[in-house]
Amino acid sequence: MFERRIEEAGLNSWPALQQLFFDGWIVRFAQGYTKRANSVTPLYPSLLTAQEKIAYCERLYVEQQLPTIFRLTSFSTESQQLDQMLAERGYQYLDRTFVWSTQLSPDRDTNKPVLHALSLETWLPIYLQWSERYIELHHLHRELLERIPSSHLYAVLYQHGVPVACGLGVLEHEALGLFDIVTDPGQRRQGYGTQLIKGMLAWGREQGARSAYLQVVGDNLAAQQMYAKLGFQEAYQYWYRAQGR
Repeated sequence: MFERRIEEAGLNSWPALQQLFFDGWIVRFAQGYTKRANSVTPLYPSLLTAQEKIAYCERLYVEQQLPTIFRLTSFSTESQQLDQMLAERGYQYLDRTFVWSTQLSPDRDTNKPVLHALSLETWLPIYLQWSERYIELHHLHRELLERIPSSHLYAVLYQHGVPVACGLGVLEHEALGLFDIVTDPGQRRQGYGTQLIKGMLAWGREQGARSAYLQVVGDNLAAQQMYAKLGFQEAYQYWYRAQGR
């Protein structure tokens, strides 16, 4: 299933500090930094009962002094069933996110945007300056990025010698994931985000990518419009169920 392949690649592209496989579920921990790296994602059919597994996961997160969070997908029948069970247990619904994908055909555009491939040490301060991440937790962000096992690109688009947009590309087999796409707040609505993504897709093609995917929060309509113009379409959705504190 194409959706599950994207799920696997996406999880590998944002590694947790610790994770374990539990009867078809992936349980991840990263000291609470981002829900994606601190949640349970059901991926494969289970043998144990859902109630038994939920209780066990809750104990694991108590030991980590973290709330239990489940990350559920629209293409998984088990996720649909779990969503109802978690709602009945008082879990809060959070952050519906759309996963968009596109097939990469040969690029005949001779005017490819020129991107700069930077080191993590140089790229991360640029990203943190423009993003809404918690600056005080940048050490955790760095540690997660350092754990990416696949080929990756820390890309920056410059205009007149000044950085205007940046992003992270991760290539796993033939699937290119685009993450941490952000434009300088003072330079938005000038097409720099589009140029950045075009350049990253060109890099992916050169590295053998045949498809690309990205994630966008449900209320970010401007980003969705930009991705649609670039040929991306919705593949599936995911959302979180978080245990009340």
